[in-house]
Amino acid sequence: MSGHEQDNFDAKPSPGEESSPVETDGPIDPVDLIVGIDLGTTNSLVAVADARGPRVLRLGERLAGDDQEDDQEDLVPSVIRYAGEVVEAVGAAAAADLKIHPTRTVFSVKRFMGRSYADRRKEASVVPYSVVEGPRGLASVEIDGVIRTPQQISADLLSHLRDQASAALGQAVKRAVITVPAYFDDGQRQATRDAGRLAGLEVVRILNEPTAAALAYGIGSRGAAETIVIYDLGGGTFDVTVLEVMPPDPDDAEGESIFRVLATSGDSHLGGDDFDRVLIRDLIDEAIAGGDGTDRARRLAILREVGARAKIALSEADATRLVLDGSGVLPDVDRVLTRAAFEEAARPLVDRTLDACRRAVKDAGLEISKIDRVVLVGGSTRMPMIREAVEQWFGSPGYVALDPDRVIALGAAVQGSILAGVRRDALLLDVIPLSLGLETAGGAVAKLVVRNTMVPTKAVEMFSTSVDGQVNVALHVVQGEREMVADCRSLARFELRGLPPMPAGIPQIEVTFNVDANGVLGVEAVERRSGRRARVQVVPSNGLTREEVAQIEADSYTHAREDMLVHRVVDLAVNAALDVKWIQEALARVRDVLPASTTESVESHLAIVEEFIASARKDPRSVDADAFHAAKESLDKASMPVHEAAITRSLRGDGTEAS
Repeated sequence: MSGHEQDNFDAKPSPGEESSPVETDGPIDPVDLIVGIDLGTTNSLVAVADARGPRVLRLGERLAGDDQEDDQEDLVPSVIRYAGEVVEAVGAAAAADLKIHPTRTVFSVKRFMGRSYADRRKEASVVPYSVVEGPRGLASVEIDGVIRTPQQISADLLSHLRDQASAALGQAVKRAVITVPAYFDDGQRQATRDAGRLAGLEVVRILNEPTAAALAYGIGSRGAAETIVIYDLGGGTFDVTVLEVMPPDPDDAEGESIFRVLATSGDSHLGGDDFDRVLIRDLIDEAIAGGDGTDRARRLAILREVGARAKIALSEADATRLVLDGSGVLPDVDRVLTRAAFEEAARPLVDRTLDACRRAVKDAGLEISKIDRVVLVGGSTRMPMIREAVEQWFGSPGYVALDPDRVIALGAAVQGSILAGVRRDALLLDVIPLSLGLETAGGAVAKLVVRNTMVPTKAVEMFSTSVDGQVNVALHVVQGEREMVADCRSLARFELRGLPPMPAGIPQIEVTFNVDANGVLGVEAVERRSGRRARVQVVPSNGLTREEVAQIEADSYTHAREDMLVHRVVDLAVNAALDVKWIQEALARVRDVLPASTTESVESHLAIVEEFIASARKDPRSVDADAFHAAKESLDKASMPVHEAAITRSLRGDGTEAS
């Protein structure tokens, strides 16, 4: 499932919903063809948009004896089965035989996309296939001795979708908009783009799923400005996005709706899969313990289906009977599950979604009463407890006019038609979820792009060196909300090399951050005097864990004042060290022409400031920033005669004292 990611619910619309448009697929202008792909954790879809509007393509492969409705054929299970180097089955065929081939069948790989094995060790323990540490520490899958990254597995799925879509349209599919959860970080977005490239697709845009939902609804075409919340809960991730939608000018025939994202928040490790596990937590714990690898895999494959079916049943009834034939690998189970007990056990998960809503609304600078509409997206929003929680928290029922399983793919297709120039009636302004910055001397962070800045965006800032004769400058790009590098996440390191030796503070290093429309970061550094330059496309080895995301946001508030004070002390130490160096050099040149009292006063002030610098370097939290600043100002005043004497001697050029 994607951030709205399709869950294992029956795909028929719930009461109050309409199914998405399903028309006869057929060729459209190949020059303009950009499909929308919802690359979901549980199911994936492909949609196109033309003069007839957006529609989801029928790609699903019906199996013998399958009683699916025709309108379900567009949902392709995100499941791939391998045999050594070979892709053996994709989609419905692979999903149908999961219990027969549990160790060779991969599902929910999106939850490992762009993540390290260390981040996903716990997640790896509850899937039947083997998750190992792969290249650059990435969580990867090993089958028959072959190790594949999540990008490679997703590429196999995308290749299948591309081929099926080409067959449905009667023409080759080469370009696509692919959706991702809004809270996917830079590493996860890069991984998704890489998967598309490996599948032979030109990924023209990485689009946030909640924003795609707004496009699918055609919000903004109703003639009134609105503030919309997209509550996007699927099988693998959760997003909440606050959008301001401005309708086109009625007097402008070519006017466009403007979608401006005000704030986004979420949890990239929370979705329907987690609700499934709540129902069978004790069985999963028992399945993991004991037995060989094959038995463990079969147990987990069986329980995956059991948990999903139980959740679906409790979304439709107050109680359900869970009967499980363990088939010799699990104990037989016969128990009654109630919706009330399920909702009580799952309440912490629901609360996590509401906490993210609270953060997003606060970041947007709004009161809940100013929200015009809450749009529910993702199969998991069919759970009654979710709809009730949303209605209670926002004070109005969630909006469910479109099938939540299909709305993201439809929105991606709309964006594709806009990028292709087929439609010109909407302008999309999205945002980045976390601040981006550069490490400065002393371990502080200079934020060049703050979170919830609209993309694409460009930020430029000037830096210099802190050491004489420095010919190489290390640049460290970080992501997070704290003021010190130690409290942020490292994204990339690179060097600007070959600078001509110059005194500290003289080089002019211009650093540019470019965040493209996909939310992907590029960094360039140029030393303006010499013209030396270096650049990097930021490709982190892994993404953020749920705990890291939550901690980043919580700590940015909890430690805001402390962080600012520490940052101030670090900056004071860096600047004061340069001042001390320059004053000492000037004093050495003119000591012979200064009164002894002046020299003694300057040296006394220097000693005080040097003590502050030493303390700041050892533990900046122990330093009184105001006292440090006062000492630095006192040194500046005391050293004025030194600078005046040095300037005078320099102007005379004869080494004698001025008259």
